[in-house]
Amino acid sequence: MPTPTRPRPTGEPTRVDGVRLESLHVIQDVRGAGRVLDDVSFEAPAARLTVIAGSSGAGKTVLLETLAGLRPATAGSVRHDGAEPLPPGPEFGFVPQEDVVHRELPLRQTLVHAGRLRLPSGTPVEAVAARVDDVLAALGLTDRAATRVGALSGGERKRACVAAELLTRPRVLFLDEPTSGLDPVSGAALLATLRELAGNGTTVVLTTHVLADLPRCDQVVFLAPGGRLAYAGPPDALRAAFGAQTVEEVYAAVAGGAVAPPARSGAGSEAGSAAGSAQRAVPECPEAVAPGPGAVRQWLLLTRRTAALLVRNRLSVAVLAGSPVMIVAMFAVLFRPGAFDAASPDPGTTTMIMFWIAFGAFFFGLTYGLLQICTELPVLRREFLAGLRIGPYVAAKLTTVLPVLAVADALLLAVLRALDRLPAAGWSTYGSLFVTSVLASAAALALGLLTSAAVTEPGQATLMLPLLCFPQVLFSGAFVPVPRMALGGRVISWAMTNRWAFEALGGAVRLPALWRDGGSPMGPPLLASYGDSFGHPAVRGWVVLVGFAAVFLGGTWAVLVRKCRSYGGR
Repeated sequence: MPTPTRPRPTGEPTRVDGVRLESLHVIQDVRGAGRVLDDVSFEAPAARLTVIAGSSGAGKTVLLETLAGLRPATAGSVRHDGAEPLPPGPEFGFVPQEDVVHRELPLRQTLVHAGRLRLPSGTPVEAVAARVDDVLAALGLTDRAATRVGALSGGERKRACVAAELLTRPRVLFLDEPTSGLDPVSGAALLATLRELAGNGTTVVLTTHVLADLPRCDQVVFLAPGGRLAYAGPPDALRAAFGAQTVEEVYAAVAGGAVAPPARSGAGSEAGSAAGSAQRAVPECPEAVAPGPGAVRQWLLLTRRTAALLVRNRLSVAVLAGSPVMIVAMFAVLFRPGAFDAASPDPGTTTMIMFWIAFGAFFFGLTYGLLQICTELPVLRREFLAGLRIGPYVAAKLTTVLPVLAVADALLLAVLRALDRLPAAGWSTYGSLFVTSVLASAAALALGLLTSAAVTEPGQATLMLPLLCFPQVLFSGAFVPVPRMALGGRVISWAMTNRWAFEALGGAVRLPALWRDGGSPMGPPLLASYGDSFGHPAVRGWVVLVGFAAVFLGGTWAVLVRKCRSYGGR
């Protein structure tokens, strides 16, 4: 984990020592795309604003990620101040094209959460708040501090993403097309902000396809198709280097294969730069200071943030409130009261009630979990670079959502009992029903988190809902008892969490005894078809459900670690 630098006290000048970047004969091959960068050499001076330009597909983003050290070069090397690239950490800022701040929370609250996760452990809450206020003022966002991030304009959201990076006062800041999609005024304002940052010492490198960005920078790095370097030098010499009257003509010339002469573009200086780099002393490592928040602290901070996001997300609130109401309404319409009357039980109805309770708990957990991760994957990836651990992140999702599920399960059981859709029984029976329901919800929540981590966008997660639900309905043993299934069905049923919840619930209310003792003519044949499905203690089902939850959570952790570690092709 990278070593954080010591935060400066509020009020201290914000000037930092920028990082000098060098690209030395960099070649970059990308799987599926072939050679994206071809022998690219140039230097980006410290405390300057460098713009990487070029047509679409020229390799701008790949070059940016390579300069940042997120994508190791296939050949050649990248140097930061003549040494190995800075590891992701407080001295390093990276803003991808996607927003890397949550949209549901007010801007200031979002930045406070980011600051408490990124600043060294032990930083007082007051110091974090003061640092957030300083950054908001520096970026002209003070009057928008109480505004929900999703309600900010495109330019303001970009500045909000930059604000999250500035909390640790980075020495170098990389941005991938920050002005894309912005109107000319917002784009110019953002470039002016970035120039001011460079003036305060931060090395700023960004990619762009906006022509107006080029004259506002200190250096232009222009890539030709195929990832070759066409020009590297000051923006006021760009047109002359290609004998062009406009920047548009430069793009046309480069697309046609034109490359500026090395002496004018600076592309031929890489040999001297490399030699000079070899003679320079390697900079000393920054002073070791207090590390960032530990795993437990991260878990607590993430739990608090996840709870705030859950409350403020309208879709989440609608799902939280609507799912239990829908399930209860279904029970009231489908099933008559008194099905568990010991004098005249209704075996078919009691079986279906137990099944739908199990499925209701599964549905609660799955729907609550499906959108928990895929909607914030860009934020997670960026925070992972800043030192966030995946274990506390996954644990925070579980500890935030599971209590809500427990309340929903408890209310479901209470309402069904009040409506006489469940038998009159003691606390031990209902305690067993409750534990089974919560564990079924936990396993389904874990499955939802795994699915949410595996997909790439919320629409895919929504499509997965019926695909995950149908097998749980068909192979749980309610419609076709497990003993009556074909061999393939019995094998599949072992992987269905709903089966184990259904059987544990049926055992808790003693369905076999109810059917047998009630004297119903349907009892013995139906009992025989289920075999010993309901004859095992509920603990067996609990153990299986806990096991499923652990496996799904472990899978979620593994998928997220792989996705975050592969960010930028690392």
